[in-house]
This record gives sequence, structure tokens and C-alpha cells, in this order.
Amino acid sequence: MFNIPFIDMTATGQNINRLRTAAGLSVRQMQTVFGFTTPQAIYKWIHGDAMPTIDNLVILAAILDVTLDDIVVVRENDARKCG
Repeated sequence: MFNIPFIDMTATGQNINRLRTAAGLSVRQMQTVFGFTTPQAIYKWIHGDAMPTIDNLVILAAILDVTLDDIVVVRENDARKCG
């Protein structure tokens, strides 16, 4: 039996926001980097309402100068045991 890991979207969003601030980037600057017409996607990431796609996570890690593991928070939930 093993625990199934899951992504903690709220904690991941907090990481994105903290790392963005530490890098001195505004949401608008990130919007420009990603080529989004509005900043809504980035706000959804920050608030934990959505996750960046894997290709956007790779870009995010590059512009924030961190690894994917520094961005994504993975947890294990005992209620999701398999086996």
C-alpha cells in the first residue's frame, strides 16, 4: 500500500507569488513574458485556483531562476491510499 501524492494548489500558488516578488517581477511583467492578453491566468495560479501547464511551469522556473521542485508543492494524503 502507498499514499497517492497530489499537488497542493494553494501552497504552490503561494510559492509562485513569493518567488515572483523575490525576483522583483510584477504580475504585468509575467503576463508579458507569457504572452497573455490579460493577467487573469497568473492571478489564478497565485490564488491556487489553477495550475500552470507544464510548459508554462518550465518557463516560470526559468524566469524565476528556480527548479520545478521549488515551485510545486506535493503532498501525500492518507485518505488516498492505493493497494
